[in-house]
Amino acid sequence: MSFELHAILESKRALRRQLAARPVAEKLRLLDAMREREIAIRGRRIQSDSSVLREEPAPFRPKPL
Repeated sequence: MSFELHAILESKRALRRQLAARPVAEKLRLLDAMREREIAIRGRRIQSDSSVLREEPAPFRPKPL
C-alpha cells in the first residue's frame, strides 16, 4: 500500500464533485440508505451491549410567568 497524499486528496475531491452533481432525488435515496444502515448498526450494538447505563433526559418545564 502506497501513501500518496496528493492522489488521495484528488480522489476525495473528485468524489465530492460527483456527489454534488447528482440529482436531489438520488441524494435523498442515498441519505435514506445511510440512515437504514445506521439504525441496523445501532440496533445490533444496543442488543449486544446491555450493560450500558442509559438515562432519560430531564423533562423540560418552562418557568412560570
